[in-house]
Amino acid sequence: MASGNRTPFKNPVVEWVDSRLPLFTLMNKEYGVFPTPKNFNYFWNFGAIAMFMLVTMIVTGIVLAMNYAAHTAHAFDSVERIMRDVNFGWLIRYIHMNGASFFFIAVYIHIFRGMYYGSYKQPRELLWMLGVLIFLLMMATAFMGYVLPWGQMSYWGATVITNLFSAFPVVGESIVQLLWGGFSVDNPTLNRFFALHYLLPFVIVGVVFLHVWALHVTGSNNPLGIDVKGPQDTLPFHPYYTMKDTFGLVVFIAIYALFIFFMPNQLGHPDNYTPANPLVTPPHIVPEWYFLPYYAMLRAITFDIGIPFTDIVFIPAKLGGVLTMFGSILLWFVLPWLDTHPVRSARFRPQFRIALWVLVAAFILLGVVGGKPPEGIWVILGQIGTLYYFAFFLVILPLLSRKEKALPLPPSIHEAVLQQKKSVGVQA
Repeated sequence: MASGNRTPFKNPVVEWVDSRLPLFTLMNKEYGVFPTPKNFNYFWNFGAIAMFMLVTMIVTGIVLAMNYAAHTAHAFDSVERIMRDVNFGWLIRYIHMNGASFFFIAVYIHIFRGMYYGSYKQPRELLWMLGVLIFLLMMATAFMGYVLPWGQMSYWGATVITNLFSAFPVVGESIVQLLWGGFSVDNPTLNRFFALHYLLPFVIVGVVFLHVWALHVTGSNNPLGIDVKGPQDTLPFHPYYTMKDTFGLVVFIAIYALFIFFMPNQLGHPDNYTPANPLVTPPHIVPEWYFLPYYAMLRAITFDIGIPFTDIVFIPAKLGGVLTMFGSILLWFVLPWLDTHPVRSARFRPQFRIALWVLVAAFILLGVVGGKPPEGIWVILGQIGTLYYFAFFLVILPLLSRKEKALPLPPSIHEAVLQQKKSVGVQA
C-alpha cells in the first residue's frame, strides 16, 4: 500500500510493520474511525460481549483438551482430575462450564435486540442469516460439549437427542448410526463429539468474521431504525463505543465471576455429577437450560398428523415434534421476508412491540415447561407456547406488515439525540 493511502503511525515499530503489511491501518479503519450511529444504547454491547465469550471459550477449551481423555472408561475421571490435580484446573473448568451459559445469555439478548430494532431488514438480511448460522453452530457445539463429562445426563441426553434423527423416514437410522459410530452411544460417539466440539468453535470464528464483514459493509442499525443521513449522525467507533463496550463488558464479567466463584454448579444438573450408567435411566432427562424452550416444542407435539377418522398418518407425532423443534429456528432465516413492514424499530410499531414481548414471555414459558415432566398442565402450556411462537412468525408478522400503522419517525438521528437531550434538560 502506498504511503499516500494511509496515515503514518508515531510508534516506529508499528509504522515499520504497517508500511509493509497495513494491518494497523485496516484495524484503525474498521474499529477506530469507523462511523457508527451516535444513538447506540447498551443493547449494542452484547455483540462485543459475545465475541469476548467466544474467545474465552476457545482459550479455556484448548487448556481443558490438553488434560481430557476422550474415552468412556476415563472421561469422567479425567474431568475429576482436572478439577482436583491440574493447577487451577477447577477455575478453568468453571470458566468454561459457566461460560457456555453466559455465551448463550449474551447471544439471546443480541438476537432479541436484532428483532426489537429490526436489524434483520433490508439491507442487513445476509448479516442476520449469518447470525442465525452462528447460533446453530453454537447449539451443536454446546450439545457436544455437554456430552464430554460423561455423566448420567451427558450420556442420556446424547442418547435421546441423537435418537431424534431416527424419526426421519428412509435416512433417519443411517444418520443416527453415523452420529453414534455404531449401534449405541459409546466410545466412538464420545470421540466424534470431542473432535467436533474442538473443531466447531473455529468454524464459528470464520462465520463471525463474515458476520462482522457484512456489518461493516451495510453499516450498523440503530435504536431508531432509520438510515444515517450524514456525518452529523455518526461518531467514530473509538473512543466512544470502545469505552461503552468496555463498561458493559466489565459489568457482564462481574456477574459471570459471581457464578464462577460463588455458584459454579448452579446452572448444571445434579445427575451429571455421577458417572454415566447405560443401565440406569434418570427419572427426568433434560438438556441444558438454553435448550429447554426447543425441548418443550419437541414434546408439545403429542399427536399424529393425518386424515381425521382414518388410520392414514402423514406425520407421526415423533417426526412432528422433531420438525417443530428444528423449524422453530429455521424460521429465523426467513424472518426478513416474513416481516416486510417499512419501519424497522419497535419503538414506532406499538402493535409489533406488544406481540414481540408476548413472544418473549412465551419463550420463557417454554423454557420452564421444558424443565418439567411431560404430563398434566405442562403439556398444555407447552402446546400454547409453541402455538403462539409459530403464530407470531407465520401469522402475526405478515398481518402487521400490511395492517399496522407506524408512529412518525424522527427526521434524523442527530435531531432525535438533540431532542432527547433537551427533554432530559427540561426534566432536570
